Amino acid sequence: MPLRIVIAPQAFKQSVSARAAALAIQEGVLRAVPDAETVLIPVADGGDGTLAALIDTTGGRYFTETVVGPLGDSMSAQWGVMGDGETAVIEMALASGLALIPDHQRDPRASTTYGTGQLMRAALDAGYTRIIVGLGGSATNDGGTGMASALGARFLDAAGDVLPPGGAALANLHTIDASNLHSGLADATIIGATDVTNPLCGDMGASAIFGPQKGATPEMVQELDGCLANLAGVIQSQLGVNVLHTPGSGAAGGLGAGLMAFANCDLRSGIDMVCDALDFDQHAQGADLVITGEGRADHSTAFDKAPVGIARRSRAFGVPTLLLAGSLGEGYDALYQNGIDAIVPIAEEPTTLEHSLRNGAQLLERAAERALRLYNLGRSRSS
Repeated sequence: MPLRIVIAPQAFKQSVSARAAALAIQEGVLRAVPDAETVLIPVADGGDGTLAALIDTTGGRYFTETVVGPLGDSMSAQWGVMGDGETAVIEMALASGLALIPDHQRDPRASTTYGTGQLMRAALDAGYTRIIVGLGGSATNDGGTGMASALGARFLDAAGDVLPPGGAALANLHTIDASNLHSGLADATIIGATDVTNPLCGDMGASAIFGPQKGATPEMVQELDGCLANLAGVIQSQLGVNVLHTPGSGAAGGLGAGLMAFANCDLRSGIDMVCDALDFDQHAQGADLVITGEGRADHSTAFDKAPVGIARRSRAFGVPTLLLAGSLGEGYDALYQNGIDAIVPIAEEPTTLEHSLRNGAQLLERAAERALRLYNLGRSRSS
């Protein structure tokens, strides 16, 4: 019987999309094993590429809105509806993402999730009552207050004035007026897809762990952590929702907390949610091998990033998982204790990052061929 191989990579940031990666891997597989049966399931874990993975794979539709970007500028951002015609998908990084801001302009004290809220509003206005929000790749640290503002909430200081956008302004938050929230939220099911379990505040919170990559200095981290703590306190006292220590509330600069407080959001593992939506288990059952991929494999991958989530679900059916990685970082060997059976880096020789990013598809194709030839060699020796 021919080999049955499920190909389920995520996007390689700044290089190839999840679908392009899957197609490249398929080419390499078929070069090594021409009669292999392949199933392509491009995935994402709530971060970059979530929209494309869910819309492209299910044959859904894209829409474009003009929104407020993370620093207040006007921009275009996409959202979509899955092939079921019922589930809207929003990738917050496309409206409020770090990649939208040049390095020298990054400032999590001022950046806002307002554009993400505008995408949610567009989906609600169109009548969709099931909305998946991918939480990842954010430029923000505003606890989702920008998102909530776009949906009708008001955040006021002690004088009753509306606060300016951004996380730093939350130091002066005194009152939340949620009386005019979008009426569609009452009947909507909002699902937050996240690849992290960080709480809102503290040493493992949004500001401390993710603030520095968004441009926060150590002083800013302390400031922003205090601002989010104040937000959590006001949410608890005025809305009766405890967001301070909930796992995942720190996702996307606290957007997880904002979605919980203002949209009654259910936070879920991003990769599990995506796998469920794409019927991954159905395809993995009875497969001989699952191939996944990501740009960099290191210790952080073990925290329920896409490859580990794929491996966990594959192992339930006794199917081995091969990871093709753009590069290997410290702690990558921990993945062998988290369901990954083999890791193959795609680099072929010492080179620059720019070269690797530019040639990602070609490198993936050739690495997949090498890996499958080795896999076949092992099978022939054991038969």
